[in-house]
Order: sequence, then structure tokens, then C-alpha cells
Amino acid sequence: MKVCPYLESCFEILGRRWNGLIIHYLSICPEFTAHFSDMKRDLPDITPRSLSMKLTELGEHGLVVKKVTEGTPVIISYHLSEKGQQLALALEPIHAWAQQHIELDVSDQTKEKGK
Repeated sequence: MKVCPYLESCFEILGRRWNGLIIHYLSICPEFTAHFSDMKRDLPDITPRSLSMKLTELGEHGLVVKKVTEGTPVIISYHLSEKGQQLALALEPIHAWAQQHIELDVSDQTKEKGK
């Protein structure tokens, strides 16, 4: 029996480190939009280089859109595309399942409450 190629492709994206968390993060931001500096602050375990690479990767999949606003300083923001928003909705039941069935240690629970 062959695995569904659509599901396989989806997990190829979501199975990579940080991708699912970045999609979730943007989904809880106002207007599904955040600045790079906000993401660096709120996802402290990811390096700036990795965050940049992951945002580029998610952009290549059509899930995240980068917006550059010219000025001094240049303002760069990222938002979930319609496709990304639909994926974020699909992740909500997984999020609910995880809250119900996965036990976190106290330090992880403090991080979760802060979001």
C-alpha cells in the first residue's frame, strides 16, 4: 500500500524543524503578520540565520509572503498567505490534541503560557 503523495508532501514541509511553529506563530499574530524581530524575540531558540532560511523556504512553498516597506529603516514583515492560513486552520486540531495528550515539563508550560 502506497502512502498518499499529498500527505507525504505536506509532512515534507511540516516535518522540517521550525516550519510548523512559524506557521502557528504567524497564525496567532494580528492579521497573520509579524516582523522578523518579533519572531526572533518570540521564538528564541531559533537563530536569525535559520529563521531567515525557514521564512524563505515557507515562501517558496507559497505559505508565507515577505513584504518590504522602503524607508529609513527598511521594514520587513511576513504574513501567512491564504494557503498558509488554510494550513494553520488544519493544524488547530493537532494543537488541541497535543494540549490534551502531551505532558510538558514546567519550563515548557511557562513558555506556552507566554504566547
